[in-house]
Amino acid sequence: MLMTLIIVYSLYVLINLYVSTMQIGYISQAKRKTPVLMGSVEYMKAANYAVVKERLSIARTIVDYVVVLAWLSFGITYLNSGVFMQDAALETVVVVLGFVLINSLLSLPFSIYEKFTLDEKFGFNKSTVGQFIKDTLVTLVLSIIFGGIVIWGIYLIMSTFALWWFWSFVFIFSVIVLINMLFPTIRALFFDKLTPLEDKELATDIQKLMDATGFVSSGVFISDASKRDARLNAYFGGLGKTKRVVLFDTLLQKLEKTELLAVLGHELGHFAHGDIYKNMAMMGAMLFGMFFIFGNLSESLYLELGVSQSPSIVMILFLIFMPVLGFVMMPIMGMVSRHNEYEADKMGAKLSGAGGELFLANALKKLVTENKSFPLSHPVYIFFHYTHPPVVERLKALGMDIASGDKTALEGACPTIE
Repeated sequence: MLMTLIIVYSLYVLINLYVSTMQIGYISQAKRKTPVLMGSVEYMKAANYAVVKERLSIARTIVDYVVVLAWLSFGITYLNSGVFMQDAALETVVVVLGFVLINSLLSLPFSIYEKFTLDEKFGFNKSTVGQFIKDTLVTLVLSIIFGGIVIWGIYLIMSTFALWWFWSFVFIFSVIVLINMLFPTIRALFFDKLTPLEDKELATDIQKLMDATGFVSSGVFISDASKRDARLNAYFGGLGKTKRVVLFDTLLQKLEKTELLAVLGHELGHFAHGDIYKNMAMMGAMLFGMFFIFGNLSESLYLELGVSQSPSIVMILFLIFMPVLGFVMMPIMGMVSRHNEYEADKMGAKLSGAGGELFLANALKKLVTENKSFPLSHPVYIFFHYTHPPVVERLKALGMDIASGDKTALEGACPTIE
C-alpha cells in the first residue's frame, strides 16, 4: 500500500515537471516572436519573469518530493515517537502542528528568494525585511492558534464517531465557509490597512453596479497593498453581511475610472452567477473524496510506516497527499472556472454600458502589462494550471482583434533558457 502511494505521488511529480518544462520551452521560443499585447521590452521582461518563476516551481517540486519521501521513509515515525504527552488530544495537536511547521520552515528559503530576489529584480517587491518578518510571524501565530483548534476538533471527531471521515469533512467544510466570511476582517486586522473609499463619485458609480446585481456590501475600501507589492488587484471578500469591496491602491493608480468599473463589473458578474458557491461546491466535492479515501485506507499502510492508525498520522498523510488530488481535480475545476470567467467578462462589459467591451479590454491589457503576466502559454500548461482563460482568448471573446502570436513556439525542442 505504501509503495502504491509513493508511485502515485511520483507520477504527480513527474507530470508536474513535464508540464513546467513544456511551459518553459514554449515561452522561451514565443518571446522571440512578434510581441503580443505589450511593447517589445515589456514582452521580454514578462517572458523572462515567467520562465524564472517556472524554474523556481521546478526546484520547489523536486525539494517537496525529497521531503515527502523523507517523511514516508522515517520522518513520520521519528516525529510521532518524539512527542509524548499525557493528554492524547494535545499530543495530536503538537505532532500535526510540528509536521506543518517543519514543512513551512523548509519552504521559507523559497519564499525569501522569491520575494527579495525575483520580485525585487522585476520591480514587484515593495516590502521591507522587517515587514516580511512581521507578516511571517503573524501568519505563524495565526496558524498555530487556528490550526490547533481545527486539529483538536478533528481529533474529537475521530475519537467519537465511527464514520469519522464524513463528520470530519462536514467540520472542515464548515471551517472553510467560516474563513470565507471572516477573511476580510482577519486580513484587515493583521495585514492590510483598509480605509473607506474617499472618491464619492467613484463610490456612487460602484454602488450603482452593486445595485444592478443585488450585491449588498458593508462598504468599499482601499487596501494599502503597495507597501508590499506593486501588482494590481481587487477582491470581493466575505459572505452574507460581511461582504466588502476591496481595491488595491495600486489598481486605483493605474486604471482609468471606466476601466476600474469594468473590472469591478467582472467581479460582480461572478457574484450574479453564483460562482463563489459553485467554487465552494467543487472544493467540497474534492474534500469529500479526499476524506473518503483516507477514511478507508488499509491498516497495512500504517504497519508499513511503523506507526499506529492514530488521528495525528491520518491527518499528516492527508496533508501530504492532498496536493495530488488537487492536481487531479484541477483540470476539471479549471475548465469550469475558465467558463465562469468568460461569463463574468460578458457581465462586466454589459454593466459598463456603451463601450464596456473596450473598457474591460483596456483594463485587461494594463493588468497583463503591470503584473508582467506573459500573455501566451502552452496548451498543456493551461489545461493543468489555468483558472482563467489566456488573456488573448478573453480579448477575442470581447470582440477585440488581437493577434495570438506565432504558434511555431509549440514546435521543436526546448532551447537553452537565457
